[in-house]
This record gives sequence, structure tokens and C-alpha cells, in this order.
Amino acid sequence: MKQVAQNYRSGELTVLDVPAPACKPGGVLVRSLFSLISTGTEMMKVSEARMSLLGKARARPDQVRKLVDAVSQQGVVATYHKAMDRLDSYTPLGYSLCGVVVEVGPGAEQFAVGQLVAAAGNEFALHAEVNWVPVNLCVPVPAGVAPEHAAFATVGAIAMQGVRRAEASLGETACVIGLGLIGQLVVRLLVASGVQVVGLDTVEARCRAAEKAGAVACAIPDDAGLAQLERVLLERTGGLGADHVLLAAGGDSNRPVEIAARLARDRARVVDIGKTRLDLPWNAYYDKELDVRFSRSYGPGRYDDRYELEGVDYPAGYVRWTERRNLGCFLDLLAEGSVDVASLVSGVHPVDEAVTVYDRLASGELTGVGFLLSYGAVEDLTQPVERTVTATSVPAPRPARPRGSSGALRAGFLGAGNYATSMLLPHLRDDQDVELVSVATTTSLSAVNAQRKFGFRTVSTDVDAVLDDDRLDAVFVVTRHASHAELVCAALERGHTVFVEKPLALGEEQLTRILDVVAATGNDRLMVGFNRRFAPLVVDLRHRMDGAGAGPVTTRYLVNAGQLSTGSWYLNEELEGSRFTGEGGHFIDTLSALVGHPPVEVYAAGGGSDLHVTLRFADGSVGTVSYVTNGSARFPKETLDVSRGGRTGRLDNFKKIEVWSSGGTSSKRALTGQDKGQRDQLRRFVEAARTGAPMPIPLDSLAATTRATLAVGTSVATRLPVTW
Repeated sequence: MKQVAQNYRSGELTVLDVPAPACKPGGVLVRSLFSLISTGTEMMKVSEARMSLLGKARARPDQVRKLVDAVSQQGVVATYHKAMDRLDSYTPLGYSLCGVVVEVGPGAEQFAVGQLVAAAGNEFALHAEVNWVPVNLCVPVPAGVAPEHAAFATVGAIAMQGVRRAEASLGETACVIGLGLIGQLVVRLLVASGVQVVGLDTVEARCRAAEKAGAVACAIPDDAGLAQLERVLLERTGGLGADHVLLAAGGDSNRPVEIAARLARDRARVVDIGKTRLDLPWNAYYDKELDVRFSRSYGPGRYDDRYELEGVDYPAGYVRWTERRNLGCFLDLLAEGSVDVASLVSGVHPVDEAVTVYDRLASGELTGVGFLLSYGAVEDLTQPVERTVTATSVPAPRPARPRGSSGALRAGFLGAGNYATSMLLPHLRDDQDVELVSVATTTSLSAVNAQRKFGFRTVSTDVDAVLDDDRLDAVFVVTRHASHAELVCAALERGHTVFVEKPLALGEEQLTRILDVVAATGNDRLMVGFNRRFAPLVVDLRHRMDGAGAGPVTTRYLVNAGQLSTGSWYLNEELEGSRFTGEGGHFIDTLSALVGHPPVEVYAAGGGSDLHVTLRFADGSVGTVSYVTNGSARFPKETLDVSRGGRTGRLDNFKKIEVWSSGGTSSKRALTGQDKGQRDQLRRFVEAARTGAPMPIPLDSLAATTRATLAVGTSVATRLPVTW
């Protein structure tokens, strides 16, 4: 299928051939008829992508701060490469469309195949021929509403939420500053509500369009225009001024905020809908005691994964107008004729011409506020969508061969997110003994980005396309945590050698299921990505400590994990498990490698995400893991102390080790920067998978580490040690 995308590093816009998304539970597949280009938000994003690196940094100071913190942890070179890799990827455009339902997922039975719907969301309602949309971001289109008009529903909901935040009532007066697409819709909604409206915009044609839609008067905000509009406003309000000022403008100028204070009455409301500069002139806003409010996107539910992704609605008695109800309300207004958007349609262009349309908008050659991309009629609802695409720029696939035979390891990937593309795939791409054959991802562009960077022959959004690929020798599972156990079992049952990122399982039942599959199939070719034991400095430290002779080992591991960003999927503990369940196996496995035995007892205490874990080993060794999230981002993420037989060693964030003994002190630094062992781990795995040699970490060790990790949660809950 076709999808419009942009490379954020180069600014390149293109229409790609990508696999269609899968129809997941809780949503529907929608074949697009029309999608709306946001001449405000989208064009701002397009322009930002075309800036220099310095310009991007100035535009996104929040990301610069993250990079500074990353440098202190990973070093300049590693941080630079990781940042450039993330920038050099195709990102989607679009967030408002109308189309036809072609497939209904479990839990979305309120919709039916063939139903005309409007869809929202900058991850779902994209400029693409087919999109998967969750139920709370999808609404039926009422009879009589043209599809090209229904495509305005998302921006209509944004405007409606702004009007709701203003709490404008019948007979009041409002001033709309910025008469682009959102501003025009705000004017129409206010007029439909019985509110007197005036407006300001730098484009004369937009002022006249707003007046035609019912605004009392609109003007250009120069001295003359502003004075004229102020006279009209004061005449209409008996000298009071506007009850509400709605900021629908964008840009770096602070003038809209200053004008708002001038035109507002005493104790008026100022509502920010757009992305404009907000350096509030204190005296002006204080003197009138202005109430400044923000309007967040389409309405309540936005940015809440439980609402948007899991379909958990808010009760109408508590939240009357959610984003979905705003979408539906706007469509109802269109059906009733209370609001008209036909006059806002400035042009309709085939999706193939998308790049030209964006370029003409950026240059100013195209004027207007509402531009639609069209995708043609949906003639056959039974026609299956294509979820697998084979590259034409790489050699044709070779025939299947018996697993374990000589030659390059043929690998398939399930998942190609940030970790896979930065820590695993670059090493495999550069390995002459590896051939990257197929990849399946949740989103279409993730698959295409992986193909472009790493040369996969086949890309798909269907995991079975990889699992059932007989060409493969090994399957890498690098998806979100909740899916690991199921995918590992499916891959083992098909006879693949499997590499899975931690954690192996989120519960004892999942672990038992994996071990049962191993027993039933005889396929124990399994590796978990516990890379730290393969880190060169950890290997060196282990050898030095072994030189101290036999006897128990005492270890202390401090993990300065830090805070998660808002919206991180790691925060969904109900689905993905706790942070320590997801990450803790790394540290327990590292201590097990240093001791030479798996743990036999776990005791843990703590609150929230902060934990202190004590591990006892069969030989009398003891280890502790302190996992903290409230430390400084500039402090090293991982420090490890080891003592044995009169020697003490320290690992400093995989950059340096020091060992103290009776003979003095010795140290070693990583010459190539921080190395957590991913390269050596993969080298060992590839060799074992190619030759049939034993796996780098025995299965019983993988199971023991997983059990110990799970036992941490049990111990915290019961306040008792867990022994096995």
C-alpha cells in the first residue's frame, strides 16, 4: 500500500510502498477515501524536519537535554550514532481521515465491514491507504455527510475542544486570533453556539472567509486593522471587550498573546489552542485578572493509552465530552447543516501527488486552508490487504536449506524498535556470517525503516510471515515484554533457533509453558539477551577475581535506572510487567556469571520502582542489587563492586574496571567507549546457531535467572524470602 512519510534527518518527503498494518484486537482496519492535510501542525513538522541539525536542536530543546544526559552515560560517539540513527528514519504524517471499514478486530464488533467512518490520531489516521484504528478514535459517519467533509472530523474535534475550554455561552463575544484551518472551524462552532465572533489573521482571504462563515468582523492585525476591530468589539459589548479570546495561531511571535490582553474584557478567558509563543505580559494579564487556559488536542482521553489503545471509555456522567464524543458531535453538526466545511476545501489531490502538494504548500504556491489527499473508491471489500512486501533492490531469496548446515545464518526478526535497530541489527548487518532475511513489525514504517537500513529481503506486519518462513535458521524476538513468551513458544514449535530479548517470561505460568514446549519438541535452542555477562570488562573482571582462588563472592550492583518518560509503555505494569521484571534479569544474570552459580534464594524490599534485592547462592556467595529510579541522570547508570579472597574489583558503567589486591591496584579502560556486550553476545549466538554448538548460556541458567527475577515481586509482596 502507499503511505506518505518524511525522513526527519534529511527532510525528504516521499510516498512509500509499505505493508498494510495487521488488524489487532480493539480496533478496525480502515481503507482510506480521503485524508486531510493539516496546514498548521503538519506543515510545522515538515518545516522542522528540513532545518539544519542546529535548527532542529533549537526547535526541540527538550530532546537536547536528553542527549546531554545520554552523553554522560554512554559517551559522545555512542550518543551521536544513536541520535543520528533515530533521526534517519521515515516518520508518518497525517491524523484525520475518512474511510471504509474492511476488517473488524476482536473487541471492535460495534463496527461492521463496509461502514463509513471518520478516524483520528497521529499514529493511526495517517496518510496511508490502509490504517488500523482503535475503537475510541473511530466514529461512524452519519448519513448525508460526504466522505471528503467527514475527513475534517479530527480538526473539528480540536476546534470543538477549544470552544468547550472557553465555556462560551449564548450572547457572549469571542475573538479568534489565527484564522487558519483550526481558527476557521472555531469561528463556525462559535457562531453555531450563538456567540458573536471577531477575528484576526495576517491573510486577508482568511479574514473574508471567516466573515462569510458568520464572524461579525475580521481584520489584519496591523495598527489600523487592530484599531478598527477594537472599535467594533467595544461597540458590540458596550465597551467591555471580548469575553473569550481563542489563540489558534502558531509561530514564534508573542504578538497574539499581547493582542489578547488588549482585546479581552476584565476577567475574560484566554484559551490557547495552537502552538504559539506564550510570554505573558504580566501587568496586562494581572490588571485584568485574565484566566489563561490550554486546550489539549481532541479532548479528554488524548494521550491516555488506556483510553486510546485499550478502549476504556470514561463514563459520560463524569466526562461528558471525550475525544471520541467530540468527533461524533462534530459529524452530527455537519449532518444537521449547523456547521459547513465545504467552503474550507481548497483542493483534492491523489495520494501519489502528496510530495508535490506539500512542496507547493511550503513555497506558498498553494493557498487555502483545507487540502485533501484522495485514495480512490473502495470497490471490493473482500480483497485482502497486502501485509508482506518483498524488496526489489536486493538479490532474489535463495531456496530453503536444512537448519544447521554450513553457510550464513539466515535470520528473521520479530520487532525492530529502538533497541533492535541500535544495539542488535548494526552488529548483525556487519557480520559476514549472517543474512537478514525477513522482519515483521507492528507498524508499517518500522518494517520499511529496518529494510532500508539493514537490507531485509521481506518486510511484513504479520508475525506468521516470519515464523512460517522455512528459509530461516534463527528468529529474533525483540517485541514488547508481554508477547515474548508466546512468540518464543511459537518459534520453538516451528523448529527455529530463538534469540529473545529479556525478559523471557512475565510469570511462572509463561516460564512453565516455555519449558514444556522445549520438552515436547526437543528444541532447546534458546538464548535470552543477557548481554552484560559478555561485556569485555565484565569478562576481564571475572578472570581477575577468579585469580583470587576459591571461596564465596560478595557483590554489590547499583543500578541508577532513572525516571521513565511520560507515556512509556514500560509504565503499563498490568500488561507489560514491572520495570524490574523487565530489566532485572540483566543484573541477576551478571551476578550469576561472576559467581559461577545461579541464585537459590531471593529477598527483596522497597517501594514503587525502587528495590533492594539480596541474592544467596549455593556456594555461600551473596549479591545485592539496588535498583533506584530517583537518582541523578548524570550519575553513572551501573556500578558493580566484587570482593573475593582478598581482592576487590569495581566496574564503572562498562567504561572502566579497577582491582585492588595485596599486590597493588590495576585498572583497565574500554578503548572504544561503553561496551555492554551486545557484539560479543551476538557473535557467540550466531556461531552456536550456525554450527549446532551449545548455546552461550545454558537453558537451566536462563530459567533460574527468570525465576529469581520473578521471585523479587513475590518477596516484596510477602515480605519474605523466596527459596527454591
